[in-house]
Amino acid sequence: MGRIAPRFARVEPRRRAREFVLGLLSDLPRKNCWMLAEHAGNALPDGLRHLLSTRARRDADAVRDDLCGFVIEHLQDDEAVLVVDETGDLKKGTTTVGVWRQYTGTAGRIENSQVAVYLAYSTSRGHAAIDRELYVPRSWTRDAARCQAAGIPERVRFATKPALAARMIGRALDADVLVSWVAGDEVYGSNPHLRAALEHRQLGYVLACDHQITTRAAKIRADTLAMRLPKRAWQKLSADAGAKGHRYYDWALADIADEGSGHRHLLVSRNRSTGKLAFECSHAPAADDLIPLTCNEIQHLFTALATQPTHTAAHRLRWSDWRRRHQARSRTCHYQRQAVYQP
Repeated sequence: MGRIAPRFARVEPRRRAREFVLGLLSDLPRKNCWMLAEHAGNALPDGLRHLLSTRARRDADAVRDDLCGFVIEHLQDDEAVLVVDETGDLKKGTTTVGVWRQYTGTAGRIENSQVAVYLAYSTSRGHAAIDRELYVPRSWTRDAARCQAAGIPERVRFATKPALAARMIGRALDADVLVSWVAGDEVYGSNPHLRAALEHRQLGYVLACDHQITTRAAKIRADTLAMRLPKRAWQKLSADAGAKGHRYYDWALADIADEGSGHRHLLVSRNRSTGKLAFECSHAPAADDLIPLTCNEIQHLFTALATQPTHTAAHRLRWSDWRRRHQARSRTCHYQRQAVYQP
């Protein structure tokens, strides 16, 4: 709270913001203004109502950037994954910004709700949300009077959920957030514009999909392609540890069209009990086909360049690249043989 305090013009909304956050972190059964105000010890809910209205002066986007910086300081990892997903809040009225009858996973059906797209930063040490964009349906953006009454700025235009995701991912990359991959469900995996934007930024992704796949031979349904995979293509691997131990699935990876840079695959998982299939489109940016520098290689280079300079540095570095490329090929072949013979 000390970090975001300067984003509020007055001390009163700053204090109320702290009360609001503490209330959200509490174990209250319901969290509306009345309940949060009572939890904070306020006599009336008017203060929190003012904080959440458009009248209270604060820089919400600056708070978002402060939060992102705080998360990255604690979880920064060059192998981090950005996870994009939306969530909905069920509403009864019609005046809340963006409220509309639409599908929301919160209810599992079409309901009157407000939907926002969120971006989370996930590493082996933990995960946290770092950005958000409210989804404003076209029925709202076409109604200028309704938008003005709700306090929506004139610059806001209709944008799909994948477009909002691309906007947030671009914002994170422009802020030099370290990340290697993006993950999301079929809402995002089925959007070619989002996939193209990620590939343009040289970012790997694994996005759920259920559409036709373009292979080097022709277009084919993902489930049809999965059925044609030979038995040796499947591997038994754990998706993660659950409450009852590891959750094992059968996995297969199929090469698909590779028209541009990088490598594209269809990743298929099969439930070992029900046989149900799930599909993900993946893209890995083109790499140098070198393994990372090992301790032995660093020691060899140090000895060759610092203590025995009988050849040029360029000569030694070319040999280092050759060794690491050869080791990368050997590792790939070993993994392929292991995949064939693994039960």
